[in-house]
Amino acid sequence: MFKESIYEQMTRSEREVANVLKELKIQWSYEQPVFVWDENKRPRVWAPDFYLINFGIYLEVCGSDKFDYDYRRRIFESNGYRVIFLHLYKETDKWKRHLMEYLKIFTFCRYHKLNELLGNHGISY
Repeated sequence: MFKESIYEQMTRSEREVANVLKELKIQWSYEQPVFVWDENKRPRVWAPDFYLINFGIYLEVCGSDKFDYDYRRRIFESNGYRVIFLHLYKETDKWKRHLMEYLKIFTFCRYHKLNELLGNHGISY
């Protein structure tokens, strides 16, 4: 039996992001489910498009202006998830720089928080 490639399940925009992640040698998992509470405190399971394994960060590929990405952003943030939203439909050439900037910002914030925690406990490295 023929096994369908994960790439065949993706939208064109998602394949574009997957190819860039592959070029950058960033390991990812496709549509890894996460548990969220929605705005009415109901339990839900959502699947952001990509989970960047080595970064612990999710990507949501925004391929259309017909979808309410602001709602998804609010729910992810209220549940403590770090999600980078890539608007490929309006940022045709800018989304790669946007991705790298946010990876840098999120990584710096984690590094800063770790240093703060260690410093508060008298630990240095």
